[in-house]
Amino acid sequence: MNLYFGSDHGGYKMKGALVDYLKEAGHEVVDLGVFTDGSVDYPDIAREVCEKVIENPGAFGFLVCGTGIGMQMSANKFKGIRSTVATDEHMAEMSRKHNNANVLTLGGRTTDLEKAKAIVDKFLATDFEASEERHVRRVEKIEGPLGG
Repeated sequence: MNLYFGSDHGGYKMKGALVDYLKEAGHEVVDLGVFTDGSVDYPDIAREVCEKVIENPGAFGFLVCGTGIGMQMSANKFKGIRSTVATDEHMAEMSRKHNNANVLTLGGRTTDLEKAKAIVDKFLATDFEASEERHVRRVEKIEGPLGG
């Protein structure tokens, strides 16, 4: 499983720590930047990570900005991306189980590192409940035009 990481300046430190944490745990991680804490436009980083997730079925993306909100909004513009911001393990778990989320966004300025590690661990450990028709149906509706 490929894990693609990206951040803006607000998530730079947390992203680096999470990349190291997951590499030490034996995961294959690709860090797409940023590599300094200089100001950047987070939609550009979200695009890079989302393109990789779309190109590599089964991959997950992780985006870190100040709050996770801007990255989530940017990521969800891409067809095939189901991005969630999570502030605790329950949100990460439910986003995977019920929504088949493939991108997790975190707040580098709003979530402490140990909590972020627990959220990432829960996200990676949780499978989509594909045997539940209602979840499959709802994800299909997310992927298509809503209301039609």
